[in-house]
Amino acid sequence: MKRSIRSLPKDQLAFDIDGVVADIMTTFLALARERYNQGHHLRYEHITTFYLEDCLDLPAWIIDALIRELIDRPHELPVAPFPHAVPVLTRLAEETPLLFVTARDRRRPIERWLHRHLAPVPPDSIRVLATGDPDTKIHYLKDHGIHYFVEDRLETCLQLADHGITPILFAQPWNRQPHPFIEVADWPELAGLLFEE
Repeated sequence: MKRSIRSLPKDQLAFDIDGVVADIMTTFLALARERYNQGHHLRYEHITTFYLEDCLDLPAWIIDALIRELIDRPHELPVAPFPHAVPVLTRLAEETPLLFVTARDRRRPIERWLHRHLAPVPPDSIRVLATGDPDTKIHYLKDHGIHYFVEDRLETCLQLADHGITPILFAQPWNRQPHPFIEVADWPELAGLLFEE
């Protein structure tokens, strides 16, 4: 049985970005089609693992090139936030600063993307930490007093739980294995946890 949260302390909460706030996989598939004329048959639900070469029949060099571009230039590409993410985060920012912890190896490009999409939120209420490795997120979260983390990578959720941080799994096709964690299907469901609605 999955645990639930009665009241989520908003000042002890942080978010992953890719797969939680930023819908980079939709952009990834669109760019594969438009730029390389590849993957026309592929759909979002075909992305069943973080290791894209294991679930998508695309040449490895195309996968690598597109991922690098999405890391280096998300603010210049048509990467959209997931539906309802912006209003929920904007409302949350009225109560507490927002903290994002990403496994990206560069902070500035995704920070620029966040500032653009979260325009109503004052820039000094948005903090981004780039760890360069999903397995080191735990250290950054502990250093910042975070006890709850919204994440789409199941392996990271398992690691966080082992270190006393409560993961909230953001449901995606690549995390459909059995797990014991609190799970949200979308941002309205997450808003229900945040604002007890």
